[in-house]
Amino acid sequence: MSGHVKSSSLPGYVRDLLAACPTSGGGVHQWLFRCALALHRHLPETEIVAVLEAASASCGRDLEAHEIPDAIRNSAAYASGSPCSSDNSGTSAKSFQRWPQRNVEQIEAVVRKGVHLVDLWERSPVRLDESATAEKLIDRLFPGNPLLCCGRTSKVFGTGTREEWRGQLSMLSFIVPSPMTAEGGRRKRDGAISPRTSENTGPRRYLVVECDFSPTATTNGRLTPLALLIQKLTSDGISVADVCASVLWRLSELAPLAMVVHSGGKSLHGWFPCAGQPEERLRKFMRYAVSLGADPATWTRCQFVRLPEGLRRIETGFSVRQTVFFFNPGVLQ
Repeated sequence: MSGHVKSSSLPGYVRDLLAACPTSGGGVHQWLFRCALALHRHLPETEIVAVLEAASASCGRDLEAHEIPDAIRNSAAYASGSPCSSDNSGTSAKSFQRWPQRNVEQIEAVVRKGVHLVDLWERSPVRLDESATAEKLIDRLFPGNPLLCCGRTSKVFGTGTREEWRGQLSMLSFIVPSPMTAEGGRRKRDGAISPRTSENTGPRRYLVVECDFSPTATTNGRLTPLALLIQKLTSDGISVADVCASVLWRLSELAPLAMVVHSGGKSLHGWFPCAGQPEERLRKFMRYAVSLGADPATWTRCQFVRLPEGLRRIETGFSVRQTVFFFNPGVLQ
C-alpha cells in the first residue's frame, strides 16, 4: 500500500476488503464505495484517496478521475447517516443498495442451455465484413447530426456533432450511447464544466449491457462463487466470451438486441434500443441483467461504452479492434 498510511494500522476486516479488489466488470464501483465507507471510520479523506488508489491498481483498467472522489463523498454522507444523492458516476448509498447479487445458479442455467459466441455471430441478421467501419455503424445508430460524446481514452474525450467526428471514429475507444443535449454540462461533484456529465446527456437512446466474467475474482482472499463457476465452465470448454454471449442472448428474448460489440479484452457489450421506454421498465430489465452478471455501471446515462469497430489501446502498446459480432439494424429506432 503506497503513501504514509500503513495497512497494519487498519482493522483486519478493512485490510481484507482492500485486498479484494474485483477486476474490471466485476463491480469496481461498488467495491470503491464499500472501501471508502469502511475507511471513513479510521482515516481522513485526504488519506483515503491514497489508500484507494493503491488498492485499485490491480483492477485491470484506469479509473476515471472522478471515481475515487465520488466514492469518498457519497460514502461520507452515508457513514454520517445522511442520505446522499447520486452524481455523475451513479454510485451512491442508494444505488449501492439497488442492484441485486449475482445469481450463480441462474447464470449457469442460462449458459448451459444458451448460445455461444460463434452461435451469436451466425445468428446476426447482418453479417458484417471488413467494410463495416465505425463511421458506417455510427451513422446507422445515430442518424442525422446529433451531438455525440466520444473519447480516445476515458480521460481524453469531447462532445461534438456527428459530422465533426467524421473520419475520426475508427481511432477512438469510447462513446456515450445516447446523444448529448449540449457540448458541455456542469459536474455535480465540483460544478466544473465538462463535455460528459449527467446534465448534458440526453434521454436514453440505447441501454448498453456489459458482460464480463473473471475466473480469478476474490472476496476476502477467496475465489467468489461466480469465479468458481467460470472456472468450472471453462474446464467444460465454455469460454468467458461464450458465457457473455449466452447472457446477452437470454436478454434478447426480453428486449430487442441491436448489436453486440467485443471490448477488445474479455467483455461483450450488448446494445438494446430503448428510446421512449419508461425508466422503471428499463430499471427492471437492468436489475435482471445484473443478476445474470452484468456490470451495473452502464446504467448511468453518461457512462462510456466501447465504440463499435473502434480501437482499444492496451498496456503493451498494441491496439485491438472492438469487433461487432452481431448487428440487427431492423430493431433500430
